[in-house]
Amino acid sequence: MDAPETFVFADDGGIPNSQLPLLLYRGALPGDAAAIEHAFAANGWTGAWRDGIYPFHHFHSTAHEVLGIAAGSVQAALGGPRGTTLRLQAGDVVVIPAGVGHRNLGDDGRLLVVGAYPGGAAWDVRRGDPAEHAEVLRNIAAVALPDADPLGGPQGALPRLWRTAGARA
Repeated sequence: MDAPETFVFADDGGIPNSQLPLLLYRGALPGDAAAIEHAFAANGWTGAWRDGIYPFHHFHSTAHEVLGIAAGSVQAALGGPRGTTLRLQAGDVVVIPAGVGHRNLGDDGRLLVVGAYPGGAAWDVRRGDPAEHAEVLRNIAAVALPDADPLGGPQGALPRLWRTAGARA
């Protein structure tokens, strides 16, 4: 498997983002929801769901999230309003650290996303309210690093990249 593309976004006062890099694996899996769910579950990322991506900037302060694009394509804002926009398509996988903003800016009408969380962790939805910033920073600090990459398991890129980034924080 190729190394993932990595992106790090700064805290903007609303969307906290993370010192942990967002990981993007292009064309990593077949565009098949069941195959994506199986790959995630085999590496300990469970609590899977099938849907789209919310059309508003949001993040999760209590869990890391993986998104696998099972069908279609989407223009996704990653890192909040000051982040970057990427086109994601069937087969792409994005690992989003707790606190990193994401949003659907428009899709092709066929979009199907499979999402999951390390160990099936409970997740929340936050929209970047500055009044909640201190609370979400505490939540994010309490989220454990996963033991495994959702695609490569314990030997995948995530454990190495995230432990290195966490040590610098």
